[in-house]
Amino acid sequence: MTEIPRATSDASFRASMLAQADAASLAVVADECLAAAPTPRVHFGPDVGTIMLTMREPVEATRFHLGEVLVTRCQVQHRETVAWAMRMGDDRASTLAAAVCDAEVAAAGPAAASVERLVAETRRHLDAERAEEWRELEPTIVAFEEMD
Repeated sequence: MTEIPRATSDASFRASMLAQADAASLAVVADECLAAAPTPRVHFGPDVGTIMLTMREPVEATRFHLGEVLVTRCQVQHRETVAWAMRMGDDRASTLAAAVCDAEVAAAGPAAASVERLVAETRRHLDAERAEEWRELEPTIVAFEEMD
């Protein structure tokens, strides 16, 4: 089983997890972030567009462009902190919620612990999904032996 790699910084890791978090859970936590703060200022978005999906070939470790994917991006100022989010798909509300959650943690707001719990829960969920996928694939793995 391979584990989801932790990004190089906590902010990068948090952004990655918020980009993959469950939309309903993300909305609940974002509402908590907004409960005691003024309405965030939206710098841009949520905008829907496409980006090039770059993959790494596993044997030679060379990069290649797989194709374009639909994403939504947004940047907000919440608690005097600017943050942004990008999520695959066209869910504008979830992308806005992810940006607010990211700003809440960056600003050390009162709901930062809830955001961190959501990040941890998302990581556990993704790790469990990946483990299940490996359990299903494991019986198909072929072990090769070399002959001299």
